Amino acid sequence: MTDRIPATEYDALLLSDTPMIDLRAPVEFAKGAFPGSVSLPLMTDQERAAVGTCYKQQGQQAAIALGHQLVSGAVKQARIDAWLEQIQQRPDTVLYCFRGGMRSEITQSWLAQAGVHRPYVIGGYKALRGHLIARTEQRAEQAEVLVLAGMTGSGKTDFLLKRPEAVDLEGLANHRGSSFGRRLTPQPAQIDFENRLALALMRHQRDQRGALLLEDESRLIGRASLPLTLFNRMSQAPRIVLEVDQTARVEQILKDYVINLRAEYLARDGEEVGHIGFAEQLSSSLARVRKRLGGQLYQKLDQLLSTGLEQQQRDGDLCAHREWIAILLSEYYDPMYHYQMAKQESEVLFRGTPTAVAEYLDQRS
Repeated sequence: MTDRIPATEYDALLLSDTPMIDLRAPVEFAKGAFPGSVSLPLMTDQERAAVGTCYKQQGQQAAIALGHQLVSGAVKQARIDAWLEQIQQRPDTVLYCFRGGMRSEITQSWLAQAGVHRPYVIGGYKALRGHLIARTEQRAEQAEVLVLAGMTGSGKTDFLLKRPEAVDLEGLANHRGSSFGRRLTPQPAQIDFENRLALALMRHQRDQRGALLLEDESRLIGRASLPLTLFNRMSQAPRIVLEVDQTARVEQILKDYVINLRAEYLARDGEEVGHIGFAEQLSSSLARVRKRLGGQLYQKLDQLLSTGLEQQQRDGDLCAHREWIAILLSEYYDPMYHYQMAKQESEVLFRGTPTAVAEYLDQRS
């Protein structure tokens, strides 16, 4: 077994979902890591900061000595035990630090003394991160990209999840991509989002799925920002448009943002607290578009929303919810969609129902 993983093996490493021990300090890990990595640092944030200060003031040898002093005895053994436990659970685990330097070499050496031999990544996090950025740029430039458009509530995400050639950007960003799109769990850090996206694009290429099908998105999906090269390519890519009648669109929004969201809150927080959290999220989402709606329309929708929340909690009646959703679609989202589509210069390849669009895509593949 090789004791180091070179750049030529990065693709195989990343696409194999090999578990990785991230040896960087927790503050470094929080800024971004790789899917499948677990934070088991060689040094804590405080220890790393102390060693860094020593390096600046006294030089490398003094910093190394301080590091060994801080991570020694029972502290050292506890960290080795944590690495050994991870490797026992997943014997294929590999190691990485920031640059594939001293932290990786020290950890590898200590593990070897314990009778366990695991490789580390040459270049570490920095090189792997650069590799994923380059892969995203490459796919954005070389892949045939198709963009799935459609009015709000058309069920674009549900449609994409059934298509083998699709990459679900909203799923990767953990956000539905609208003012109402926040989920219960937080969005990934920007770097984590970009890393997940790169891996999804690499898997798409590996599996030879043909054209890359992406949902029509603004550059920001919640607070996750699409890489500029990919966003520019999407802006110019030909479109396929889902056409769904308003009744079905209202039901789609009702399912996603009212029924399912409330169920998630109740499952997490219980009936009383869950309904309060759900109601607060819906109300704050509506408030975010208050200026664009105008005062009069906002007041009307806010009142209907309040009525809908009361009726839903009392007896499960969803009529008022359907009413405010229908008004919001027809008076806010639909005009905005038509305006944005009118500005688009890219070709529309096909329009149709979800069934017709699926048939069209099947024929292209």
